[in-house]
Amino acid sequence: MSTTYHPQTDGQSERTIQTLEDMLPTCVIDFGKGWDRYLPLVEFSYNNSYHTSIKAAPFEALYGRKCRSPICWEEDRDSQLTIPEIIHETTEKIIQIKSRIQAARDRQKVMPM
Repeated sequence: MSTTYHPQTDGQSERTIQTLEDMLPTCVIDFGKGWDRYLPLVEFSYNNSYHTSIKAAPFEALYGRKCRSPICWEEDRDSQLTIPEIIHETTEKIIQIKSRIQAARDRQKVMPM
């Protein structure tokens, strides 16, 4: 097990935790009361974002292939939405989350570790 404040924590785990701690509050503000239903998209976005340290996305490095789109992951919570609306909404959220992840990484580059 690895925790942020444990002296034996490896650098990669610590960087991941810092990135998520930095960007999740912003996502909560962006998504409002229903923020928790977007956590699978946060996980998808992080696991499929390029990491320079491993020269690949974490999912691709682990499984040797790209992850399939999360569009079909949604439950039938919005049955009044059409398929194109669901695709559009999901794509917009992923873009928004990826920009938050990048902003968190950019802030970490400036901050001393």
